[in-house]
Amino acid sequence: MNLEEYKGVYVFAQQVDGEVSSIAFELLGKAKDLAKDLNTDVTAVLLGSGIKGLADSLAEYGADKVIVVDDPELEVYRTEPYAHGLASVINEYKPEIMLVGATAIGRDLGPRVSARVATGLTADCTVLEIGDFTDTMTKETIPNQLLMTRPAFGGNTIATIACPYNRPQMATVRAGVMQKIEPVAGAKAEVIEYNPGFTPNNKYVEILDVVKSVTDTVDIMDANILVSGGRGVGSAENFKILQDLADVIGGTVSCSRAVTDNGWLPKDLQVGQTGKTVRPNVYFAIGISGAIQHVAGMEESDIIIAINKDETAPIFDVADYGIVGDLNKIVPQLTEMLKAEMAE
Repeated sequence: MNLEEYKGVYVFAQQVDGEVSSIAFELLGKAKDLAKDLNTDVTAVLLGSGIKGLADSLAEYGADKVIVVDDPELEVYRTEPYAHGLASVINEYKPEIMLVGATAIGRDLGPRVSARVATGLTADCTVLEIGDFTDTMTKETIPNQLLMTRPAFGGNTIATIACPYNRPQMATVRAGVMQKIEPVAGAKAEVIEYNPGFTPNNKYVEILDVVKSVTDTVDIMDANILVSGGRGVGSAENFKILQDLADVIGGTVSCSRAVTDNGWLPKDLQVGQTGKTVRPNVYFAIGISGAIQHVAGMEESDIIIAINKDETAPIFDVADYGIVGDLNKIVPQLTEMLKAEMAE
């Protein structure tokens, strides 16, 4: 493999039903930073059917080029045609870096594509940066490598991984970890139409019907204020006092993994390494100990307020404000005080 042939930072621009997913815009923001360090450009790879019109939105969020793979076989996501399409783009255009969102689609697609193009894949990254990599065997220092950082061993440690001898350097990134850039209205990208050809085979599943789930649950990733509860809340019924607080301040209730494991709240409301990554203006951590798996999903919040009866709880290490005491007394009192303030 001639590594010098591989240039540019590429992003898989996931779209569903003709709408670009938010994770694509987040990855384009990070791709701009990486491309600047490498003095290269950013390319979005768009797969689907009848989706050429989405190229302008990708340009507004940082894509210098958009490779459009448009084919009826790509109308609905299926593993085989999408893996063939993205792998063909990589083999044809040879990107140095390939970023994929760690969505349900990305987690299915990324590993299959990396295997087809004979490279590695680092999953669920939380930090991406360009830096020097030192081979511990040869002691050789290799510059300008993609250093991919992710939680390991259940979140108990952090690993930084490089892929110095294969290309592209591939990573999946969870939604909410990277930030979008401010869109540039009217921006245009060079649009490249490419179709490697799609011949259905026995790996092409047949989709008989698509049933869309309907839920009333608010997406916690969009909330400005989150009132989050952990195991210390005690029961599903006790979450009412958190809901009362959220109602007063215009917030949304969320939770830690222990809560969803106990069946108190749905998975959609879970914050953390195995849940969602959030960046609200205010994050209340109530009855949450502050395990690294949870902190990884909320530490970028603007203001963190912790309420816990254990003064040694790790959550106080990341909190901007901390209250030590019984949440069953503190939260209702706080709710009444805020209600009185707002009534004046």
